[in-house]
Parts: sequence; C-alpha cells; structure tokens
Amino acid sequence: MDDKITILLVDDHALVRGAIAERLNREPDLAVVGSAASADEAICKATEVRVDIILMDIDMPGLNCFEAARRLRTIRPGTRIIFLSAHTQDRYIEQALDVKAHGYLTKREPPERVVSAIREVAAGGAFFSEEVQSRIIVDETGAKLPRSRISRLTPRELEVLQYLARGYGKREIGRIMSLATKTIDNHTTSLMSKLRIHDRVELTRFALREGLAET
Repeated sequence: MDDKITILLVDDHALVRGAIAERLNREPDLAVVGSAASADEAICKATEVRVDIILMDIDMPGLNCFEAARRLRTIRPGTRIIFLSAHTQDRYIEQALDVKAHGYLTKREPPERVVSAIREVAAGGAFFSEEVQSRIIVDETGAKLPRSRISRLTPRELEVLQYLARGYGKREIGRIMSLATKTIDNHTTSLMSKLRIHDRVELTRFALREGLAET
C-alpha cells in the first residue's frame, strides 16, 4: 500500500462511488481506501485516515464542498483535492481555485482521464478538464477568472447565499456553518448591499437564477 496513491471518494450517490472505486482499484498504483457520502463525512474520514487524493463531487447536501475543502486543507495540508462535477460555470471554478484545489474534472471525462488526473496531481501537478481550462486565465501571478457579480462576495457570503438558495433558514445556516444567527444576519445584510438587492425574497430569487441551489 505504501507505493500506491491512496484516494478518498466523496459523492452522495452510492452507485457512483462504487463504480469509480471499482475502476480506480484496477490500476496497480491506485487504491481507494475510503468513501464518504457528504462533505461532513469526508472531514470525519480525513481525521481517521491519511490519503494522498480526495476526489470530491461539488453537488451534495449538507456542508458546502468548498468550505469542506478549506477545512480539509487545515486538517490534512498534504492531501490534494480534485473536484469532480457536472457543473462548469465560472462561479464553481472560481471557488475551486479559491480553495486551492489541484484539479477540476467534469463528469463527462472518460475513466482514463480521471486516472491520469489523479496521477498528475499526486505527482505535484494540477489537472483541469479542457472545458474548465478554457475558462481560466493564467498569467505570471497564477490562475485567474474574469470578475463576475458573484465574485465580489467573500467565501463566507457566497456560502450563506448558497444555503439561502436551498431554502435554509438563518438558524439552520448558522448551525451548519457553526456561526451565530446574528453573524448570518450580518452576512445577509452585506450580501444585499453588494448585490444591490433590497429584501431577502429577491436575494433568494437571485441565488436561484444563478443556480446556487445546485452548488
């Protein structure tokens, strides 16, 4: 096992996890050593077992996957994260770059590309699907994306907006994020100010239009 690249799979669909694990375990240098059905569970698993790669879906219930990635970097700074998603909008890619993900693959990639991505990232590189690469601007300061309306928000504000889009109340959001309800109120006020939206109903509509309920 010491000479193999160890992997934690995170996806809320058991069939998907099983299929990916079965395919990856065929490779002599790869070993899936754990799986999780949510970002919360992934954090728990990461405290129990050290892995080289976390391959994580971005569309799961519960804790936001990008916030989870931020926490995982603290818990396991040597572990590298690759996001796997059907979504390729700028806002998702931007968040992945913000949490310093080492890869972002679309679910349309053939299994061989996923295998290649894991090997490349484990070796210290980065790997992005071509569709994702086409949305990234790279210059001497690193990878950047064009600024968007949502990109004006802080990671915390964006996370609150995503939970609002899912229909969560402020108390429930506070519980998920481990923050006081008053803090969620402050983030909501800041959101409306930055987005020039004057009430929570319109704020939720905006989030839904932007597809944030699917994040």
